[in-house]
Amino acid sequence: MRILVRGLRLPFDKDERYAIEKAIKKIKPLGSRCIQEGTACIFKKSLDARKKDAISFVYTVALTVDGSYSPEKLAAVDAVAYQEKSIQVTNGTEKREAPIVVAGFGPSGMFCALLLAEHGYTPIVVERGGNIDDRMQAVELFNRTGILNPDCNIQFGAGGAGTFSDGKLMTRINDEKCHYVLSRLCEFGAPAEILVQAKPHIGTDRLKTVVQNMSDRIEALGGRILYNTKLTGMDIVNGRIKGVKTTCGDIPCAALVLALGHSARDTYAMISQAGMIMQPKPFSVGVRIEHLQCAIDAALYGKAAGHPKLPKGEYALSTHAAGRGVYTFCMCPGGTVVAAASEEGGVVTNGMSKYARDGVNANSALCVSVQPEDYGSNVWKAVDFVRGLEQRAFCAGGRDYRAPVQTVGDFLQNRQGSVPSVVRPSYMDGRITVANLNEVLPPFVSKALHTGIAQFDRKLHGFADENALLTGVETRTSSPLRLPRAAEGTAIGFDNVYPCGEGAGYAGGITSAAIDGINCALALMRRFQV
Repeated sequence: MRILVRGLRLPFDKDERYAIEKAIKKIKPLGSRCIQEGTACIFKKSLDARKKDAISFVYTVALTVDGSYSPEKLAAVDAVAYQEKSIQVTNGTEKREAPIVVAGFGPSGMFCALLLAEHGYTPIVVERGGNIDDRMQAVELFNRTGILNPDCNIQFGAGGAGTFSDGKLMTRINDEKCHYVLSRLCEFGAPAEILVQAKPHIGTDRLKTVVQNMSDRIEALGGRILYNTKLTGMDIVNGRIKGVKTTCGDIPCAALVLALGHSARDTYAMISQAGMIMQPKPFSVGVRIEHLQCAIDAALYGKAAGHPKLPKGEYALSTHAAGRGVYTFCMCPGGTVVAAASEEGGVVTNGMSKYARDGVNANSALCVSVQPEDYGSNVWKAVDFVRGLEQRAFCAGGRDYRAPVQTVGDFLQNRQGSVPSVVRPSYMDGRITVANLNEVLPPFVSKALHTGIAQFDRKLHGFADENALLTGVETRTSSPLRLPRAAEGTAIGFDNVYPCGEGAGYAGGITSAAIDGINCALALMRRFQV
């Protein structure tokens, strides 16, 4: 019987072996000889730094015991039974005369295509962006020259927007497939510690290898990935798709998975014209905030800051201001603010960290919730709202993709101020323009950020430091629309189109998007023969 022994708290500088020893001692009441030798290992590890003078790691240890024990007896020693769930595949009976096509190769599209390929369905993936090497070249060219490729950039291409991020895998959803996703990522090259960390991350540098290895596996199993191939139309007869039109020709299909991501505005316009129902939804906009990483470490860890056994400090803050949610999102310790535009004439920011998280600055999205009534409760008004904000940032930056920046002190005083000198901007290696972000952001967003920054400073000392830096704008936190699905996962009114992932409004990060892709693949396999 495999069990998890929970709540094992140790000082942060103690070795992990002490947690295993503590777990073994803790379950002695179950029987002095019940533990199978060599089976104990760290299952989860989380940091508790709420008390700076008593920072600790809290462990869960997995081990195998002889016999079986009732839930009540296990609970008495703060343990639970554990059995890893596998993915159960059921094959359907409907015949296919054409392949399944997956549009988009972000986390949802990747995991959907991978599972289909591993079970003999040989999908065809169409991805408007390039492969990893193409994306690296396009992003480097944009950062160096300001020449944007609207189809191959930080938003579009192999791995989706998540490829150029911190590779954060933490999710708030409680789904048994979370561990499956982490295990598969490790199989393709992610560091093994993501299986243990409470806040796992891969890092952009390692995530690129993972994406490439997953791509190679899909193609080795007979699947096809058509990069630089954009979905431009659908051949629909009586609510059933017969084929897709792409920039590289027509492709017949038995079913279409729409794993488009949150930034494919032109493709969403195309499928809307084809009659697909779309609904507006809440989303968030704001800025990126940068601090010195050493200042964040000191605020979180006190005198222990810099200790080699402590991770780089990270935070997640939230509050309400004037009836709106204000929160930090996608915090990147030791990272950089990246240029994430996907349309000409707009500035978009995001955050990125490498695996080592060894940069000078820490950055995070600092966002305010936007409700449908703020933009007219219409999908295209939502898109116009976001696009308009990106265009204002483009103009404020100088119309050459430099980003508008402002110190926190100047922002709170509503003055343009001067060039930042303490926290140096990491966006595009410092290609920035000092501006007043109060004049770029909608007034309700600016007002909520003023309140939120002050409240966050009470939770994390130094958050409102006058030298901290704001870079505008952060607009791609989530999709502003949702494609409603029937119970079987198909788009309303379409028999064989499957909206999937973050862009369709059903996920909020790498892990949840991957799980939605897995669920989509399972639904397709339940329906169709191999």
